[in-house]
Amino acid sequence: MEFSGSVVLVTGGSRGIGSAIAAAFAREGARVALHYAHSQRLAEGVLRSLPGTGHLLFRADLADRSAPARLVGDVVAGMGALNVLVNNAGIFEHHPVLGTDPERWTEIWDNTLEVNLRAPALLSFAAARQMIAQGGGSIINIGSRGAFRGEPDAPAYGASKAGLHALGQSLAKALAPHLIHVHSIAPGWVETDMGLPYLQGPEGESVRNQSPLGRVGQPEEIARIALFLASPRSEYLTGCIIDANGASYLRS
Repeated sequence: MEFSGSVVLVTGGSRGIGSAIAAAFAREGARVALHYAHSQRLAEGVLRSLPGTGHLLFRADLADRSAPARLVGDVVAGMGALNVLVNNAGIFEHHPVLGTDPERWTEIWDNTLEVNLRAPALLSFAAARQMIAQGGGSIINIGSRGAFRGEPDAPAYGASKAGLHALGQSLAKALAPHLIHVHSIAPGWVETDMGLPYLQGPEGESVRNQSPLGRVGQPEEIARIALFLASPRSEYLTGCIIDANGASYLRS
């Protein structure tokens, strides 16, 4: 198994893309540190479903600025190492510029940047030091096509994911001499619990038809990309941003 013995921290692992990534690494022999913020019951169900042994559950509210460093410390203390960090946890809230009051606008920007950008930066900061001590590692950021095409009804989300991509590229340059490889994935629509209300609603067909494939992505498809990026086969791709959106948005 490719990741036998490796410790992989997956944030936001209680559902959707995060749970699929956790399962994919577990099938390849990794010990998974499964993070969740609020959905304990769902996270416990994912943990029980993971193949293999040695997986542990960790709760942390990543909006708390002290939580990321503490989470990394808890994972290392409980599992003995940290080989791969997958920054998957994120939030999305509608806040169109012309339809949101000033107080709510400010609140959503603060919350979104805290969880989607500051927390991955702090997690990566702490994880990098552990990985350097171990001789290397991998950091994978789950971004979004919204970083490139714009999110008119959720501009904070789009901006946070653009920042996450830029963070990954900066860290890739800084950490390459220490054998830490940093990659980002930019999914389009993915069939998750968060997306189902839209996909099952009146706009579902138009959402699926954004891709010439006539469908949205599956969490397992994103998980397979994450596995590849964490493997030695992808080392020379460090700093990359992989578009995984079914050609629904093509950037130059």
